[in-house]
Amino acid sequence: MTAPTVSARPAVGDPGQARASQFAGTGTLVRFQLRRDRIRLPAWVGGLGLFVIYIGSALPQLAPTEEDLASVVPLFTQPVGRMFTGPAFGMDDPTYDRFFAAGYAPYLYLLAALMSILLVTRHTRLEEQTGRAELVRANVTGRYAGLAAALIVALITNALAVVVVTGLAIAVGFAAGGSLLVGLGTGLTGMAFAGITAVTVQLSEYSRAAAGMAGAVLGASFVVRALGDMAAVGGSTLSWVSPLGWPAQTAPYVYDRWAPLMLLVALTAVAVVLAYVLQGRRDLGASLMATRPGPAGANPSLGTPVGLAARLQRGGFLAWGTGIALLGIVDGAFTQALIDAGEDMPPALQEMFGTEGLLDGYVAFLGSFVSVVIAAYTVFAMQTFLAEEGRGRLDAVLATPVSRVASLASHTLVVAVGAVLIALVTGLLTGVAVAGVTGDWTLIGEVLGSHAGQLPAVLLVLAVCAALCGWAPRLVAPVGWALVGLVFVVQFFDDLLDLPGWLVALSPFGHLAEIPLEQFALMPFLVITALAVGIVGVGLAGIRAREINVAR
Repeated sequence: MTAPTVSARPAVGDPGQARASQFAGTGTLVRFQLRRDRIRLPAWVGGLGLFVIYIGSALPQLAPTEEDLASVVPLFTQPVGRMFTGPAFGMDDPTYDRFFAAGYAPYLYLLAALMSILLVTRHTRLEEQTGRAELVRANVTGRYAGLAAALIVALITNALAVVVVTGLAIAVGFAAGGSLLVGLGTGLTGMAFAGITAVTVQLSEYSRAAAGMAGAVLGASFVVRALGDMAAVGGSTLSWVSPLGWPAQTAPYVYDRWAPLMLLVALTAVAVVLAYVLQGRRDLGASLMATRPGPAGANPSLGTPVGLAARLQRGGFLAWGTGIALLGIVDGAFTQALIDAGEDMPPALQEMFGTEGLLDGYVAFLGSFVSVVIAAYTVFAMQTFLAEEGRGRLDAVLATPVSRVASLASHTLVVAVGAVLIALVTGLLTGVAVAGVTGDWTLIGEVLGSHAGQLPAVLLVLAVCAALCGWAPRLVAPVGWALVGLVFVVQFFDDLLDLPGWLVALSPFGHLAEIPLEQFALMPFLVITALAVGIVGVGLAGIRAREINVAR
């Protein structure tokens, strides 16, 4: 005798129950995703809060008097300055909270957007790509439950960001109304790009491509906003085309306008509805953009460990390299504006860019800043190797005559070469930009030297990640990003924060000459380079000793 079965399918003619079944299990998935991100999401929100605290505490030290504050105004009101920051509302009567809104709040919006892009991609397309979504759907889980859960988690995270940013802005002494606008602008920008990412994950089969498309929208939004704000103080019509321009147009602490935030709400709603419509038109694991078939024959270079590593690292190298190079060009174009305002700048700002000459200090700053960003690229790139291992593709490679050591060494070599190329090309292009605005073409060599002189420190960060790949792969992301954060804080905020000497000594950048402020020192350059090579060797020894796909 067979037992009767009860169908889980809703009765025909009951549309309400049918719709509910499409979201079955959403609450469980929300709790599961929050559990998985119990460290990552608080770190993001906490980082936004620390940014507010730092700016609120640093501004009175950088510009302690009204005269000092007024002397910094040209950096924000000139077209190049508005390109970096925003429309520069209220700079005719500057205050600390207006400086916060004009020069720093736009980066809160940018970070919130990036946080949401990574969050939604991680919990939707990446789950499908790895096959975990299929296991989840095998349970009592509706078709739209995964997407709904990801958007709810994004909503919770961005709501926390609103509370943290608003509360801390008020705590450091900024006006409550403007602080609430900055907080809401941060959270709503994050939700708008969560909705945009919910659309892009329907278009591509791969999480990186989906995140890349959302990132391209973010980049285009930044460029459009920058061009619109360059046109005039207060922005232009083009500023209203960009989602990143809408929170800036609220003019916190000046006009306190609420209406532009409604555009972010509308964009979020439209994007979320479109995402659900698109998901309803595709199968699980599939995408709306057809995957192009590869060539019939593989390039011979793919038959070598280095060639395969170069192919796997190509996308990240091009994306990071292009972004860093463009950043260098824009920074270089800012040089003349900084020189023009330099004589009246407060002593604290002059010290930040170098007390021995503002131009030389700024050139050294450019080399250090870009080098820290390149160090971040190396951390990202080494996670590509771990992704190959986690997805099982490294097993297929190691089934050939390729050894573990050769595989890790190839990725490390390719990333190192990529980092060197990014540094040199960015240094050259930045030097051309600096020379173009100042008319001094001898500066090209100095700018290039300032970038090249920091390369051993970049390679040391890469070496630490390679060593962790060999011995403790789970620690690559947390330790690698923590190291990048450490060198960033030490390199740029040591004097302001009065950091202890032992902490400063941990940064490899601090042991290298800051060209052209200092003469090139060969010995530290060679020692740090040799140390990086030695640490890579430790990592290669480690991967021989551990099991593949068994994290320590």
